[in-house]
Amino acid sequence: MKKLRLTVCVLTYKRPAELRRGLPHVLEHVSRLNGHEDVGIMADVLVVDNDPEGSAAQVVREMDSPLMTYVVEPEPGISAGRNRALDEALGSDLLVYIDDDERPQERWLLPLVQTWKESGAAAVMGRVVSEFEHEVDPWITAGRFFVRRRMATGTAIDVAAAGNLLLDLNQIRDLGIRFDSSFGLTGAEDTLFSGMLRNAGGKIVWCDESVASDFVPASRTTRKWVLARSWSHGNSATLVDLKLAGSSRQQQLRRLRAVARGLLRVGGGAARYGWGLVTRSDRHEARGLRAAMRGAGMIAGAGGLVYQEYGRNKQSASSIYRPFARRSVWSRSKIGRYADH
Repeated sequence: MKKLRLTVCVLTYKRPAELRRGLPHVLEHVSRLNGHEDVGIMADVLVVDNDPEGSAAQVVREMDSPLMTYVVEPEPGISAGRNRALDEALGSDLLVYIDDDERPQERWLLPLVQTWKESGAAAVMGRVVSEFEHEVDPWITAGRFFVRRRMATGTAIDVAAAGNLLLDLNQIRDLGIRFDSSFGLTGAEDTLFSGMLRNAGGKIVWCDESVASDFVPASRTTRKWVLARSWSHGNSATLVDLKLAGSSRQQQLRRLRAVARGLLRVGGGAARYGWGLVTRSDRHEARGLRAAMRGAGMIAGAGGLVYQEYGRNKQSASSIYRPFARRSVWSRSKIGRYADH
C-alpha cells in the first residue's frame, strides 16, 4: 500500500531562539511517526521563514536533518507564510501547522493523524497550552487571559486556530480555500480560513490528546499586553464576520450586530470591573476589563478600524486594509506593537 505523505510546517519570523528550542522536538515527532509502519505515513518538516533576510537559515543548518526543507517567503504576513506552505506541500496529502514559539509535548503528531483517520475531517485542531517564562501576575491569572478551551476528541468545531492544526490537503484543494492576504498582518487569518472551510462544507474536529506548549515571554504577561490582545481579538472577530458576509446587506446587518454585542460587552465589563474595585476582587476586575476591551474592539471593527497585531515597520495600514477601511484605520504606530510577526 502506498504511504501517505505528511508535511509539518513551522512558520517563523525573526525568532531564532524560539525556533531552536522547538524544532528538534518537531523533528523527533516526525521521525517517530515515520517509524510507525502501521500508520502508513511518511513525514517531513518544512520551515517557512517570513523574514526576507533569512534569519532562520542558521538554525536550520544547525539541525542538519535530511527530513527538513527550508524556504524564505518574502511577502510580509502570516497569510503569505501559510499559503507558501500550501504551495510547497503540493506532493503531500496532509499538512500540519505549528508555530515557531511552540514545542510539541510527548503526545502531539500521532494523535492528530489518528483523529483525522477516524473522523475523515478536512481539519483537525489540537490543544495549545501556555508555558511562561516567568511567574504570571495573579491579576492576569484571575482574568483567565491564557486559558484555552478543551473538549472531547472528535467534537465538531466551527472555529480553528492554526497553532496546532492538521489539514487534509486533498479536501482543501478540492474546496479551493487559501489564507486571505488581507489578514496577513492583523492576525485571525486562521479564524477566517476555518470559517470559509466550514461554509464550504468542510468538517473540523477537535483532538484533545494532541498538545503543544506555547512559550510566553515576560513581555506578553503584562496587563497592557493582555488587554491590548483582548481588544485585538474583538476587532478581528468583527472583521472575520464581515468578510464572511454573503452580501452588502448581510455585511451591514453584521456591523449593527457587532456594535450591539460590543456595547453589551463594554457595559457589562465596565460594571463587573467596578464591582471588582468595590470588592477588591482581581477576578471581577480582570474579567470585567477583558470583556470591555473585547467589546470595544468589536465596535471599532464595525466602524472600519483595523488593528495590525503583526504590523511591521514602514508598513502602511491604510493601503493594506482598504477593503475594511471606511473612515480611518489604527496603524501600528498609534497603538504599539504587541506581537513579533
